Amino acid sequence: MNPQDHSYGILIAALGGEGGGVLADWLVQCALRHGLPVQATSVPGVAQRTGATSYYIELLREPLPGPAQPVFGLTPVPGCVDVVVASELLEASRMVERGFVTGRTTLLSSTHRVYTTLEKMHMADGRQDPQRLLDAARAMARHTVLFDMEAVTAQAGTVISAVMFGALAGAGVLPWPRSVCEDVIRTSGKGVQASLAGFAAAFDEAHQPSMPEPEVSRDALQVLDDADLPAPLRQAWTVRLQAWPASVQLLAAHGALRCRDYQNDAYADAFLMHAQGLVEVATPAAAQALDEAVRHLALWMCFEDVIRVADLKTRRSRYARVALEAQVRPGDIVRVTEHFKPGIDEVAAVLPRALGERLVSLATRRGWMGKAHVGLHIRSTSLWGFLMLRGLAWLRPLRPRSLRYAQEHDTMAVWLGAMRQVLPQAPALALELSGLPQVLKGYGDTQARGRLNYARLWANHVVPALTGAVAADNAADGLRAALKTTLADPEGKLNTAHRPPAGAQPIFWAARPTKDAPLTTGT
Repeated sequence: MNPQDHSYGILIAALGGEGGGVLADWLVQCALRHGLPVQATSVPGVAQRTGATSYYIELLREPLPGPAQPVFGLTPVPGCVDVVVASELLEASRMVERGFVTGRTTLLSSTHRVYTTLEKMHMADGRQDPQRLLDAARAMARHTVLFDMEAVTAQAGTVISAVMFGALAGAGVLPWPRSVCEDVIRTSGKGVQASLAGFAAAFDEAHQPSMPEPEVSRDALQVLDDADLPAPLRQAWTVRLQAWPASVQLLAAHGALRCRDYQNDAYADAFLMHAQGLVEVATPAAAQALDEAVRHLALWMCFEDVIRVADLKTRRSRYARVALEAQVRPGDIVRVTEHFKPGIDEVAAVLPRALGERLVSLATRRGWMGKAHVGLHIRSTSLWGFLMLRGLAWLRPLRPRSLRYAQEHDTMAVWLGAMRQVLPQAPALALELSGLPQVLKGYGDTQARGRLNYARLWANHVVPALTGAVAADNAADGLRAALKTTLADPEGKLNTAHRPPAGAQPIFWAARPTKDAPLTTGT
């Protein structure tokens, strides 16, 4: 007997604690009830996150006549596996890499990810591209059944082994009817109802896949779901995101939620409108520049002012974090003192634009800018201190009329116009220009230095490129180098190229001390 003609191999790729052994036992019980000779083996390993295990079940397609007994393989053989079921997308890719998924194989896998240690340790974004993993699975397998088994598991309140069992039954790859599978689950006697619910949901999904929601990435949808948005608002955002690239969808979802938390729903909608304008003109070659532009746009629109600082410092989550970091025990008294040193520029920033401009003009003429500061120590855990900070935070509805808001949005509008100009024509320049808002940070003196640096970079590198005085590629190289230098030394301490001109400073003379004369100074 040729085992390849009569045997049927099922390979299960699961992680530790996901019930892969239970699933293997269920399959063995089903085969025995159906009168089919069967053998199951398992190979523990540490392939991904410690604890990954492969279970291999080999059985005959039909009962064996007579007293003869088949001889099954102890391990799967590449190219000879009929069904592979994986509890996680990277585990499915590992099976593809090892040659177990071929033109003979039906591949069933969950599309969710459990990140590996190496992915988590990466200093930047070390995650594997899920689209590449999905494309490889579809390219190598005879047939694929791919859906989010983790979501079905959570909804049914069971473990993923029951969902994998349902997917196997629903895909029609098992040589026995559904009723046999359900009887085996009932006989197991543990978590029967939850297991049956997960089995049924997965059976339906594999047998007749449900129509997906609008073409929005799973990660972006998860971000919106976790935010607990009102249903009409979530639907409106989902419809808007569906035509955008997946990477932009995720960034835009985070950005819209950030803007909503910063101001209100209308402000989040304004962010999405700006992002839409960038998406419409971007070419595939400018995909990275588009991602960076949307990310920095969200950060820029949520610029830090005293209203935002006061709001963040008085949130319940902030006090909980402070208590955790201080290792506060029950009964301990916690006092939090906030240190502020507001100047005229910070006061003017939250005033209405006309009033703020007059204050700045007066302070500049009198020489008060950068000198008039008031040191404040406010205990935010006291009633008076908390109310004082919340009073500042409650100025949020007035923010759109403030001087700082007008300054930021006037500059932002020019930047957006430049981005829309270079995105379709010069992707390299667009990528560097997308990172220019990084120099605008904080408030007070930090923000003033950032504005000077931004104006210098814009005049020296962006304007010549936009007017055609400098080739786009040369402008991109120059802006990249200048931006890197500026971010490394924003105050100009090491590099005088972007140091603001210094004003008049007094010179101090010191007489050389002698044995009999004390040290004296003069000006």
